[in-house]
Amino acid sequence: MTALAAIGRAVLTSLTATGLAALLAGAAVGQGLSLKDQDSDEPIEIYAEEGIEWQRQNKAYVARGNARASRGTASVRAETLTAFYRPSPAGGTEIWRIDADGGVRLTSGDDLAYGDKAVYLVDEQRITLTGKVGLKTAQDSITADRSLEYWERDLVMVATGNAVATRADRRLKADKLTMFLREEAGGKLALSRADARGNVHVSTKTDIATGNCANYDVDRGLALLVGSVKITRGENQLNGDAAEVNLNTGISTLHGKSTAAAASAKSPCARAMQKQGRVQGLFLPGSEKLPGQTATQ
Repeated sequence: MTALAAIGRAVLTSLTATGLAALLAGAAVGQGLSLKDQDSDEPIEIYAEEGIEWQRQNKAYVARGNARASRGTASVRAETLTAFYRPSPAGGTEIWRIDADGGVRLTSGDDLAYGDKAVYLVDEQRITLTGKVGLKTAQDSITADRSLEYWERDLVMVATGNAVATRADRRLKADKLTMFLREEAGGKLALSRADARGNVHVSTKTDIATGNCANYDVDRGLALLVGSVKITRGENQLNGDAAEVNLNTGISTLHGKSTAAAASAKSPCARAMQKQGRVQGLFLPGSEKLPGQTATQ
């Protein structure tokens, strides 16, 4: 989950108006250029096959044609990169927004984020990818049909539109996925929990669980589902209004009344389990059993 954050810190916020203005003096079509900014010893490299424009009226710098900005192992690529600047309170100018259009690829080491368009708002420390978007890391894969947003300051990521998060044999799908990250030793980011809304689908090697909303605790491997819940293994099925699916143990529990887990959960979806009612099971003779699964009233 480190790609968007690393790019925001290492590349996008490093594209100062002074640096881009310096590029204009020596820019040439098909020529790669590099410079250093005041916060890092690593050079920032800007490359554009069709050149770099300074649009004074629009207060913007535009790099066109297979444009690339990179520093170290972090980079942003697109057909067009546009940096918008404004007067700075300290004097001079500062970049407040960067747009990337067409075949956007954001990379940091082996991590990759992609989309049709990306917008980085410096003041909000927010990156928004739109179109067919995705994020791939060594452990996780996230895709969505509409947008992928990342708030660097709050460590929150939101995938919208047929959003799918995958790790190993676990898969979480919903209309909207909100993922909460935490910073670990060495500055690395890790997924802490996720909230899913609309047409929720949780699957493992053996089970499929669906519902209206869900809260997933990554450390505990526990997904709490609420609303028209169905848990299926083979031809056997459990139906109810709320359930706990333990992705670590493979044990699924269908609930018919308040539980301690629901009462203490942070998610409004999980707290709604306190209001749920009856449960039902359908087990076909000769079909696969549901080992370790229980239904509570």
